[in-house]
Amino acid sequence: MYSLRHLSMVVCVSATLAISGCASTSKPAVPEDFSTAMAQSSASADSLLEKGNREEAVKLLGDFAKKYPERKDPWVRLARIHFDGENYAQAIVAAEEALQRDRTDRTAKSIRAVGGLRVAAQSLADLKGDVELKGDARSDAVGLAKVMRETLGEEVLVPPEEKKKKSVQAVRAKPVAAAQQPVGQKPQAAAGGNPFGALR
Repeated sequence: MYSLRHLSMVVCVSATLAISGCASTSKPAVPEDFSTAMAQSSASADSLLEKGNREEAVKLLGDFAKKYPERKDPWVRLARIHFDGENYAQAIVAAEEALQRDRTDRTAKSIRAVGGLRVAAQSLADLKGDVELKGDARSDAVGLAKVMRETLGEEVLVPPEEKKKKSVQAVRAKPVAAAQQPVGQKPQAAAGGNPFGALR
């Protein structure tokens, strides 16, 4: 009986060692695989960019991002490529994708912020070209703000922080500021003489 029990223990120990041996030779952890694959993809993208093949580099990283949908790194890299190519709209989209996976990523935040500013500046320049503006910077800014409010049907272009969570329907239900003012009357300046107060 003792020898049978002893034999059973030997078999159990042998099985345990066999399983441990299989585990030690198994596939490496996923993060290590991703880091290696990301480095290779980045190198390939850099090579394509050096040759001027920006679209191919974007496609390569886009496919890589689909393969690892939970990782932010491919999206951050895509955001950089779009930003460097002055394609700010796509840079913002890629940065948003990265931030959905990591809200603390500083590179994605920076690209989104600066890209948004450059898109806004270009949009204002385009809008200014469609409107007859004459005068100083303040009067031109007031004129642009009036056009945008009337076009969008919005009383406030940049809502205060505490009101940003309100529904779009509630905001659009407000009357247009331009309709409340007598004809020919200029918008009043904000308290303290802030020239940008009328843009709110």
